[in-house]
Amino acid sequence: MGRYRSFRDTDWPLLIVSLLICALGVLQIYSATRDTRWQDAWWKQLIWIGIALVLMWVVTAIDYHTLLGQIPLLYVTSITALVGVLAVGRLVYGSRRWIRILGINFQISEFVKLVIVLVVARYVSELRSNEIKPRDLLKLGGLVGIPALLVMYQPDLGTGLTYLPILAAGVVVAGVRWQYLAIIGLAGALALPAGWYVLKDYQRARLVTFLDPAGDPRGAGYQVIQSKIAVGDGGVWGRGVTRGTQTQLRFLPVPHTDFIFSAFAEEHGFVGVLVVLGLYFLLLMQIVQNAQMAPDRAGMYVCMGVAALLLFHVLVNVGMVVGRMPVTGIPLPLMSSGGSNTFSVFMMLGLVNSVRLRRFVS
Repeated sequence: MGRYRSFRDTDWPLLIVSLLICALGVLQIYSATRDTRWQDAWWKQLIWIGIALVLMWVVTAIDYHTLLGQIPLLYVTSITALVGVLAVGRLVYGSRRWIRILGINFQISEFVKLVIVLVVARYVSELRSNEIKPRDLLKLGGLVGIPALLVMYQPDLGTGLTYLPILAAGVVVAGVRWQYLAIIGLAGALALPAGWYVLKDYQRARLVTFLDPAGDPRGAGYQVIQSKIAVGDGGVWGRGVTRGTQTQLRFLPVPHTDFIFSAFAEEHGFVGVLVVLGLYFLLLMQIVQNAQMAPDRAGMYVCMGVAALLLFHVLVNVGMVVGRMPVTGIPLPLMSSGGSNTFSVFMMLGLVNSVRLRRFVS
């Protein structure tokens, strides 16, 4: 009876919308990598999705309260794993982001996102006050800041930044005075000049070319320029699958990972873009609905943390391909090719489903 109820109460709309986005992603990966050295990426993505679904059900089966109770162990394990990546991780294009296990490259920073969601949810749910105090902001900022800095040191600025919306969602939903937010904003603005000197040369170049990509059209600005051309080339209905000129003639860089949205926009047009963005909207609204039905504050914060993270991913990636955000290498959830991000997203959806299945438990 328990298994039947779990099957019946599963958030099927959430799963169906997620799989529809995945299907569009696999189609675009196939189209973008046809006759290239990545031409097997589409069926590999199907394998990743299959494994990710299993991971989702595993996480769903675990009571999220059990995971919240293991936060000290999970957090220490995450920090240790990130340090291990810096020590023995694979060096690819100047960055140590991956550890190879059983012939598969795992990006540990992607899985740390789940731990950050749980850390923030547990901390803010255990506060006795109805609003966040300055000391709570400092403690929570430190808990999120340590893994974020370790990831940025790899260097992976984009993934490190994705931890911050989880923190922001937690403190805003828990209640924080606008004066504290203003102080944090001012401190961040004052720290920007110092942060400029911490960035790598290519990261500085990306920020500069974000403001003026035409200033270096064959160098740092090339990706943004070609991406904008591809998006505009799609028109209303798109050029059709495998018929995008920017994508098929290889002007568009990495069209199956970071710039998959550009390739999709070229081949499916404005109508296709509306469909994908509409699916993401439905996905986010379904997660927010689960937050509203959560049995306790911790469950609500878990769902809102996941929603904030996915929203950040979509906004930054879409903004990046149309030249409204700097190029940071943040993938488009459920569409971009890659195992680690696909696994982490479905595991987070498993967390949301875990909250949903236990909404009637007293």
